[in-house]
Amino acid sequence: METKKIVYPGDKIEIAELKPRNGMYEYNSEFFSEYFGVIQESEKFIDVAPFNSPYLPRANDKIIGKIMDIGPTMWTVDINSPYYSLLHMNDTPWHVSSGDLERYLNVGDYIYARISVSNEIKESWISLRDNGMRKLESGRIISVKPPKVPRVIGRGGNMINIIKNYTDTKIIVGQNGFIWLDGNVDNVKKAIDAIRLVEKEAHTIGLTDRMEEYLKNMKGEN
Repeated sequence: METKKIVYPGDKIEIAELKPRNGMYEYNSEFFSEYFGVIQESEKFIDVAPFNSPYLPRANDKIIGKIMDIGPTMWTVDINSPYYSLLHMNDTPWHVSSGDLERYLNVGDYIYARISVSNEIKESWISLRDNGMRKLESGRIISVKPPKVPRVIGRGGNMINIIKNYTDTKIIVGQNGFIWLDGNVDNVKKAIDAIRLVEKEAHTIGLTDRMEEYLKNMKGEN
């Protein structure tokens, strides 16, 4: 099984015509890895994805969060990060009154939201006011390591769309590593097994083709 190129901190990265984005630093017009991880290339960008690192919120990331506490005007939200985030009542699509927040979101509820603000001291605020952002009803939540999220999604969404189509399951992947799945219980289990396989083999080449073959066999199409 062929693997993607593994790099160590300080290794030189050949960027060719791609734009360096995450996980690298520049020195004397050359680029070097910040992490022990793997090189990931897309049509325009090249990144170094660390094998293990926590999720750190960035503005406009679409994430899944869990309500942990409720105050007079805002909810405290676990976003799978070392730091909680905050959702203010004015950043929801509802007409919420102070002190009446439990009517809309309670402790333990999950939401699909956007990071609206993230600052240098790791504070972040989230919003539900964008299209598609909402409370997640029913379904099941799992988590993957945040650095593996791009591999689970795939280039242009091809990996997660393959899993959705072959398992007939609704799936939302948060950029923070929380994933929501909904559908027939057996189909959801198959989708989770597929996602776990992607997470395990994220460092290998040709994974999308192998995943499609795996799901075809699971569905009995071969």
